[in-house]
This record gives sequence, structure tokens and C-alpha cells, in this order.
Amino acid sequence: MLSMPGLRLRRKKKLNRSIAVDLALFLVLSAAGAFMAVPFVFMVSTALKPLDEMFLFPPTFIVRSPTLDNFYDLTLIFANSWVPLSRYIFNTVFVAFLGTAGHVILASMAAYPLAKLKLPGGNLLFTIVILSLMFAPQVTAIPNYLTITWLGLLDSYWALIFPALATSLGLFLMKQFMEQIPDALIEAAKIDGASEYRIFWKIIMPIVRPAWLTLVIFSFKGLWGTGSGEQGASFVYSEQLKTMDYAFGQILSGGFVRSGPMAAAALIMMLVPVSIFILTQRSVIQTMSTSGLKD
Repeated sequence: MLSMPGLRLRRKKKLNRSIAVDLALFLVLSAAGAFMAVPFVFMVSTALKPLDEMFLFPPTFIVRSPTLDNFYDLTLIFANSWVPLSRYIFNTVFVAFLGTAGHVILASMAAYPLAKLKLPGGNLLFTIVILSLMFAPQVTAIPNYLTITWLGLLDSYWALIFPALATSLGLFLMKQFMEQIPDALIEAAKIDGASEYRIFWKIIMPIVRPAWLTLVIFSFKGLWGTGSGEQGASFVYSEQLKTMDYAFGQILSGGFVRSGPMAAAALIMMLVPVSIFILTQRSVIQTMSTSGLKD
């Protein structure tokens, strides 16, 4: 009985909106989507351009004579390197996946007591977390280096992974999302005899799935494209432990003649984060649309 008024209301709203309005809305959204796709299309086009087209003036947006020579040249560059490309790929995938998984788990486990257990001093700790969001990565570079050195983790995978585990954004996002979970749901689970550990893994984490999937995108993007490269320059010295963004960055030292392979490398580095975003975009939209709701 309660659902019938809502059903009639939805039908009424649908009838009030004309086909012209729907068409106009579709055209506006299509134009906005096409505009946002311009950088991606340009990057794909640039990666397929032969070297002579890259330096045309005025520059061309769409490639005229597409070729895969840039990708072939990229493989030749690493074929002559004493560290194979597969090693760089393994290092990047290992650091990105392990760092992302560790960050999501630790941020969620830290956010749960702050959001639901009302710990003494919890508000002060969360205030410190919020304040830490204002610091740029360059500000924390020296403290991170001193900490990694003190732990004896320099020149290892952990030198790249450990700083990513303590990113403040993950704790902030997970706490804000967990606060929306009704306390009655947790109390009912405790009455049924569930432990805090089981409540966290069986109830809390499935409910906040959109939030931690969003966090996966942010954390993975940072480790895959930029974060690991910035840290790798100062924390990792062995060439065997370098990541792809560092290896591709060395291509720039070859000058203009390597502009084609560099465009191919940039496209490869972008495809993985974009693919992950496409697979999880529904959860990201759900997180953003419900982040301001309260019980």
C-alpha cells in the first residue's frame, strides 16, 4: 500500500517531462561526454602518429596515417636494456596491488572504531587526520625518507608500499561513509553474539563496498602512475626494483626522436587506471551521491 503513491508519483513525473526535454537533455549530456573524451582521443591519436606528424604546424588532432611503429620502437628500446620490460611491469603491478589492498584494509579498520566505537580522543585523532590532508606530498617527503631509513626498508618494495598505506584520504573517506550505517544494525549483531571482528568483515565492509571501491581507484591510480615514481627516485636505487613510470620517464632523455615511444608509453600507463575506473564507476557515483546523507 505504501509503494502505490510513490509509484503513481514516479509515473506522473515521467508523463510531465516531454520528449523534447528528454532529447535536449540527451544532447547536452552527449556533448559533455564528448568534450571529456577529447584528451583520451587525442592521446590515442598521438600514440598512433608517425614521427613526422607529431611536429606538424598547425598540429593535427586526428592521425592521418596511423601506425604501430611507436609501440614497436618502445619494445626495441627495452630490448636493448639490461633490465627487461617485464621486470618493470611486475614491479609496478606488485607495488600497486599490494599497496592498494593494504591501504584499503588499514583505512577501513582504522575508520570503524572512529566511526562506531566512540573511542576517547577519537574526535581529536580525526581532526589531525583532516589537517594532514592539507599537506602536499613534497612536505612529507623528508619525514617519509627518515622513517623508511629508520625501519631499514630503503631499496626495497616496502619503501614504495609503506607510505601508501598511511594515506589520510582513505581514513577520511571510510569514516564518513561508515557513520551513515545505523547503530541499531551493529547492536542487533552484537545481541546475536557476533564479535567485533565478524561485524566488521560480514556487515560493515559489504555495506560500505561502494566507498572502498572508490578508494581502490584513488589509491591504485596514485601508485600506478605518479606516487611510485616520485618515491622510487629517492627510496629505491636498484634498477631491478624500479617501476614502469620511472622506466618510461627515462625515454624522455632521448630527446625529440623518442617522442613517439613516449606517447605510446603514456597511453599504456593510462589504459589500466581508466579500465579500472570503467569497471567500478557505478560504485563511485553511488559513493558521491550518498556521501552527504545522514540517518
